[in-house]
Amino acid sequence: MYKTLLIGFVFNFFFFQASFAQKAADSLILKLHLKFGKDDLELGKKYVSTKKDTLQIDVFKFYISNIEIQYSDKKVYNPTNSYHLIDIENSNSLRIPIGYKNNLAIKNVFFNIGIDSTASVSGALEGDLDPTKGMYWAWQSGYINMKIEGKSSSCKTRKNEFQFHIGGYMKPSYAIRKVQLEAKNQEIDVSIDVSEFFSAIKLSKINSIMIPGKEAMELADYSIKMFKTE
Repeated sequence: MYKTLLIGFVFNFFFFQASFAQKAADSLILKLHLKFGKDDLELGKKYVSTKKDTLQIDVFKFYISNIEIQYSDKKVYNPTNSYHLIDIENSNSLRIPIGYKNNLAIKNVFFNIGIDSTASVSGALEGDLDPTKGMYWAWQSGYINMKIEGKSSSCKTRKNEFQFHIGGYMKPSYAIRKVQLEAKNQEIDVSIDVSEFFSAIKLSKINSIMIPGKEAMELADYSIKMFKTE
Protein backbone atom coordinates (compact mmCIF):
# COMPACT_ATOMS: atom_id res chain seq x y z
CA MET A 1 0.00 0.00 0.00
CA TYR A 2 2.87 2.35 0.83
CA LYS A 3 4.37 1.72 -2.61
CA THR A 4 1.05 2.51 -4.25
CA LEU A 5 0.74 5.79 -2.33
CA LEU A 6 4.30 6.73 -3.24
CA ILE A 7 3.70 6.07 -6.94
CA GLY A 8 0.52 8.13 -6.75
CA PHE A 9 2.35 10.99 -5.08
CA VAL A 10 5.14 10.96 -7.67
CA PHE A 11 2.62 10.87 -10.53
CA ASN A 12 0.62 13.78 -9.11
CA PHE A 13 3.80 15.79 -8.47
CA PHE A 14 5.06 15.48 -12.04
CA PHE A 15 1.58 16.06 -13.44
CA PHE A 16 1.35 19.31 -11.44
CA GLN A 17 4.82 20.38 -12.57
CA ALA A 18 3.99 19.65 -16.21
CA SER A 19 0.67 21.51 -15.95
CA PHE A 20 2.35 24.50 -14.32
CA ALA A 21 5.09 24.57 -16.98
CA GLN A 22 2.51 24.37 -19.77
CA LYS A 23 0.46 27.17 -18.24
CA ALA A 24 3.57 29.34 -17.96
CA ALA A 25 4.51 28.57 -21.56
CA ASP A 26 1.01 29.56 -22.73
CA SER A 27 1.02 32.83 -20.78
CA LEU A 28 1.87 36.20 -22.23
CA ILE A 29 4.05 38.02 -19.73
CA LEU A 30 5.44 41.54 -19.72
CA LYS A 31 8.98 41.14 -18.39
CA LEU A 32 10.67 44.25 -17.02
CA HIS A 33 14.44 44.67 -16.66
CA LEU A 34 15.69 47.56 -14.52
CA LYS A 35 18.96 49.04 -15.79
CA PHE A 36 21.38 51.89 -15.34
CA GLY A 37 23.05 52.05 -18.73
CA LYS A 38 24.36 48.58 -19.50
CA ASP A 39 24.36 47.51 -15.84
CA ASP A 40 21.52 45.99 -13.84
CA LEU A 41 20.03 48.52 -11.45
CA GLU A 42 20.83 47.69 -7.84
CA LEU A 43 19.84 49.56 -4.70
CA GLY A 44 22.73 51.35 -3.01
CA LYS A 45 25.17 50.81 -5.88
CA LYS A 46 27.12 53.83 -7.14
CA TYR A 47 26.52 54.95 -10.72
CA VAL A 48 27.74 57.94 -12.73
CA SER A 49 25.29 59.83 -14.94
CA THR A 50 26.13 61.50 -18.25
CA LYS A 51 25.96 64.77 -16.28
CA LYS A 52 28.90 63.44 -14.19
CA ASP A 53 26.79 63.06 -11.06
CA THR A 54 27.76 60.11 -8.86
CA LEU A 55 24.56 58.74 -7.41
CA GLN A 56 22.86 55.77 -5.83
CA ILE A 57 19.22 54.71 -5.97
CA ASP A 58 17.48 53.86 -2.69
CA VAL A 59 13.84 53.82 -3.86
CA PHE A 60 12.46 53.15 -7.32
CA LYS A 61 8.73 52.58 -7.78
CA PHE A 62 6.33 53.39 -10.59
CA TYR A 63 2.91 52.47 -11.92
CA ILE A 64 2.14 50.83 -15.23
CA SER A 65 -1.52 50.94 -16.22
CA ASN A 66 -3.93 50.47 -19.14
CA ILE A 67 -1.78 47.93 -20.97
CA GLU A 68 -2.74 47.30 -24.62
CA ILE A 69 -1.34 44.61 -26.87
CA GLN A 70 -1.64 45.28 -30.61
CA TYR A 71 -1.28 42.24 -32.88
CA SER A 72 -0.16 42.04 -36.49
CA ASP A 73 -3.79 41.95 -37.67
CA LYS A 74 -4.33 45.27 -35.82
CA LYS A 75 -6.58 43.70 -33.20
CA VAL A 76 -5.98 45.06 -29.70
CA TYR A 77 -6.17 43.16 -26.43
CA ASN A 78 -6.86 45.15 -23.25
CA PRO A 79 -6.42 43.26 -19.97
CA THR A 80 -8.93 44.23 -17.27
CA ASN A 81 -7.90 45.93 -14.01
CA SER A 82 -4.56 46.82 -15.52
CA TYR A 83 -2.92 48.68 -12.63
CA HIS A 84 0.53 47.44 -11.60
CA LEU A 85 2.98 48.85 -9.05
CA ILE A 86 6.56 48.12 -10.07
CA ASP A 87 8.99 48.13 -7.16
CA ILE A 88 12.70 47.34 -7.38
CA GLU A 89 12.42 45.71 -3.95
CA ASN A 90 9.77 43.27 -5.19
CA SER A 91 11.16 41.07 -7.95
CA ASN A 92 7.72 39.54 -8.52
CA SER A 93 6.45 42.93 -9.68
CA LEU A 94 8.83 42.80 -12.65
CA ARG A 95 6.75 40.09 -14.32
CA ILE A 96 3.24 41.18 -15.32
CA PRO A 97 0.96 38.40 -16.60
CA ILE A 98 -1.23 39.75 -19.39
CA GLY A 99 -3.15 36.81 -20.82
CA TYR A 100 -2.79 33.78 -23.03
CA LYS A 101 -0.56 33.61 -26.07
CA ASN A 102 -2.05 33.11 -29.50
CA ASN A 103 -0.56 32.47 -32.91
CA LEU A 104 -0.54 36.13 -33.90
CA ALA A 105 2.66 38.15 -33.86
CA ILE A 106 2.67 41.09 -31.47
CA LYS A 107 3.29 44.41 -33.23
CA ASN A 108 3.11 47.04 -30.49
CA VAL A 109 2.72 47.35 -26.74
CA PHE A 110 1.09 50.42 -25.18
CA PHE A 111 0.82 51.38 -21.52
CA ASN A 112 0.60 54.42 -19.28
CA ILE A 113 3.17 55.47 -16.74
CA GLY A 114 0.88 56.45 -13.89
CA ILE A 115 -2.70 56.19 -12.69
CA ASP A 116 -5.66 57.79 -14.43
CA SER A 117 -8.17 60.18 -12.88
CA THR A 118 -10.85 57.50 -12.46
CA ALA A 119 -8.69 55.45 -10.11
CA SER A 120 -7.28 58.55 -8.42
CA VAL A 121 -10.70 59.75 -7.22
CA SER A 122 -12.22 56.34 -6.47
CA GLY A 123 -11.33 56.47 -2.79
CA ALA A 124 -9.51 53.77 -0.84
CA LEU A 125 -8.59 50.91 -3.17
CA GLU A 126 -6.91 47.56 -2.72
CA GLY A 127 -3.98 45.64 -4.18
CA ASP A 128 -1.33 47.70 -5.91
CA LEU A 129 -3.53 50.79 -5.55
CA ASP A 130 -3.69 50.51 -1.76
CA PRO A 131 -2.55 53.86 -0.26
CA THR A 132 -0.40 51.93 2.23
CA LYS A 133 1.98 51.19 -0.65
CA GLY A 134 3.27 54.74 -0.17
CA MET A 135 2.30 55.95 -3.65
CA TYR A 136 -0.80 58.01 -2.88
CA TRP A 137 -0.81 61.72 -2.00
CA ALA A 138 -4.50 62.61 -1.56
CA TRP A 139 -7.58 62.82 -3.74
CA GLN A 140 -6.65 66.36 -4.83
CA SER A 141 -3.30 65.18 -6.19
CA GLY A 142 -3.96 61.47 -6.74
CA TYR A 143 -1.23 58.89 -7.08
CA ILE A 144 2.51 59.29 -7.40
CA ASN A 145 3.18 57.90 -10.86
CA MET A 146 6.89 57.41 -10.29
CA LYS A 147 9.06 57.71 -7.20
CA ILE A 148 12.87 57.88 -7.42
CA GLU A 149 14.89 58.57 -4.31
CA GLY A 150 18.56 58.28 -3.51
CA LYS A 151 21.77 60.11 -2.67
CA SER A 152 24.40 62.03 -4.57
CA SER A 153 27.37 64.12 -3.50
CA SER A 154 26.14 66.67 -6.04
CA CYS A 155 23.09 67.40 -3.85
CA LYS A 156 23.68 70.07 -1.24
CA THR A 157 20.77 68.77 0.78
CA ARG A 158 20.34 66.92 4.06
CA LYS A 159 22.36 63.69 3.78
CA ASN A 160 22.90 64.54 0.09
CA GLU A 161 19.45 63.14 -0.69
CA PHE A 162 17.38 63.61 -3.84
CA GLN A 163 13.64 62.92 -4.09
CA PHE A 164 11.55 62.87 -7.25
CA HIS A 165 7.85 62.16 -6.77
CA ILE A 166 6.23 62.58 -10.18
CA GLY A 167 2.46 62.77 -10.41
CA GLY A 168 -0.64 64.80 -11.09
CA TYR A 169 -3.84 63.81 -12.87
CA MET A 170 -5.65 67.15 -13.29
CA LYS A 171 -4.90 69.59 -16.09
CA PRO A 172 -2.72 71.53 -16.56
CA SER A 173 -0.55 69.27 -14.34
CA TYR A 174 -1.42 66.03 -16.13
CA ALA A 175 1.71 63.94 -15.59
CA ILE A 176 0.51 60.58 -16.96
CA ARG A 177 2.50 59.57 -20.03
CA LYS A 178 1.72 56.93 -22.65
CA VAL A 179 4.48 54.63 -23.85
CA GLN A 180 4.42 52.87 -27.21
CA LEU A 181 6.95 50.11 -27.81
CA GLU A 182 7.47 47.97 -30.88
CA ALA A 183 7.50 44.27 -30.02
CA LYS A 184 10.49 42.41 -31.41
CA ASN A 185 9.21 38.88 -30.87
CA GLN A 186 6.45 36.89 -29.20
CA GLU A 187 7.94 37.66 -25.80
CA ILE A 188 7.67 41.16 -24.38
CA ASP A 189 10.92 42.17 -22.67
CA VAL A 190 11.11 45.81 -21.65
CA SER A 191 14.26 47.54 -20.47
CA ILE A 192 13.83 50.48 -18.08
CA ASP A 193 17.06 52.46 -18.15
CA VAL A 194 17.17 54.91 -15.24
CA SER A 195 20.32 56.55 -16.62
CA GLU A 196 18.11 58.14 -19.30
CA PHE A 197 16.19 59.96 -16.55
CA PHE A 198 19.34 61.35 -14.96
CA SER A 199 20.86 62.31 -18.31
CA ALA A 200 18.37 65.19 -18.38
CA ILE A 201 18.96 66.33 -14.79
CA LYS A 202 21.86 68.07 -13.10
CA LEU A 203 21.42 67.10 -9.46
CA SER A 204 23.18 70.17 -8.12
CA LYS A 205 20.33 72.23 -9.62
CA ILE A 206 17.30 69.91 -9.47
CA ASN A 207 17.07 67.41 -6.64
CA SER A 208 13.58 67.60 -5.14
CA ILE A 209 10.17 67.50 -6.85
CA MET A 210 7.38 66.50 -4.47
CA ILE A 211 4.15 67.98 -5.87
CA PRO A 212 2.30 68.17 -9.21
CA GLY A 213 3.29 71.09 -11.38
CA LYS A 214 5.40 72.24 -14.31
CA GLU A 215 8.60 70.59 -13.09
CA ALA A 216 6.83 67.27 -12.50
CA MET A 217 5.45 67.50 -16.05
CA GLU A 218 8.96 67.94 -17.43
CA LEU A 219 10.24 64.95 -15.45
CA ALA A 220 7.32 62.90 -16.73
CA ASP A 221 8.48 63.74 -20.27
CA TYR A 222 11.98 62.52 -19.40
CA SER A 223 10.64 59.27 -17.97
CA ILE A 224 9.30 58.07 -21.35
CA LYS A 225 12.86 57.78 -22.69
CA MET A 226 13.65 55.14 -20.07
CA PHE A 227 11.48 52.47 -21.71
CA LYS A 228 12.69 50.32 -24.61
CA THR A 229 12.01 46.80 -25.84
CA GLU A 230 14.96 44.42 -25.74
